[in-house]
Amino acid sequence: MYRFLLSRQWVIVTLVALLLIPVMIKLGFWQLHRHEHKVAQNQLIASSLAARPVPVSELAAPGRTLPHHDMWRTVTATGTYDTAHEVVVRQRTAADEQSIGYYVLTPLVLGDGRGVLVNRGWISAGNDLTKFPDVPAAPRGKVTVTGRMMADETTAVSGIKDTRGLPPRQIMLINSKEQTKRVGRPLLGGYIEQTRPEPSDGKPELVPEPDHDSIGPHMAYAIQWWLFAAAVPVGWVVLVRRERRDRAEATAEEAAEAGETAAEDADEDTAPVPAGP
Repeated sequence: MYRFLLSRQWVIVTLVALLLIPVMIKLGFWQLHRHEHKVAQNQLIASSLAARPVPVSELAAPGRTLPHHDMWRTVTATGTYDTAHEVVVRQRTAADEQSIGYYVLTPLVLGDGRGVLVNRGWISAGNDLTKFPDVPAAPRGKVTVTGRMMADETTAVSGIKDTRGLPPRQIMLINSKEQTKRVGRPLLGGYIEQTRPEPSDGKPELVPEPDHDSIGPHMAYAIQWWLFAAAVPVGWVVLVRRERRDRAEATAEEAAEAGETAAEDADEDTAPVPAGP
């Protein structure tokens, strides 16, 4: 009755079905883990933003990688801007998430002679990408900056390729270790994403607070993959029953046709032979 399952075609179908089930289950757990990571990330961002501001030197030190749990912490730094070593970071998106331009990155020299990189915000790229853009001037004299503490960017984490041969004072990644070579003074690890004070004319445009409310569609995707995994054996059973039914109907039709043919042959054999003249 089910001997057709041993045919080459059905063996392949069965093996594919057996392979799809664990793959889909694994994909579901992958999306679940992404959901859990997003939830944990949102909780970390929210708690970091709500924590009291601390001096930047409490979290960062030259050559020290910023721990993940200190990301987005609000910090303060007091010093003077070193505009001679100011650079712009290419291919960065404005708050509208559409306009492409630059981040303005300026070292802030602290009272002890060390420095910290400050992302002062976003500006438009303009028409000529080969020249250093017109950058709004940094405040002169001693200033106190408040902002979110961010870890150094790397290609592995950000996915941004560190392109070489860029025009002068243009970079792709914000990395304190790389900028230390240019600035010529120790820089604290990581950088500050400025939130205060706000520029009087709105330029550079401050980087908006990271989204920590959206959890994305990962849980829905996880459930979909698991439903697909459950549907595979159900679909396999439906196909098997349909194949069995079709084969049974075909066999019955063949038997009926064979019976009709046999009956016709029998009628011909028993028909009387006409007498001769």
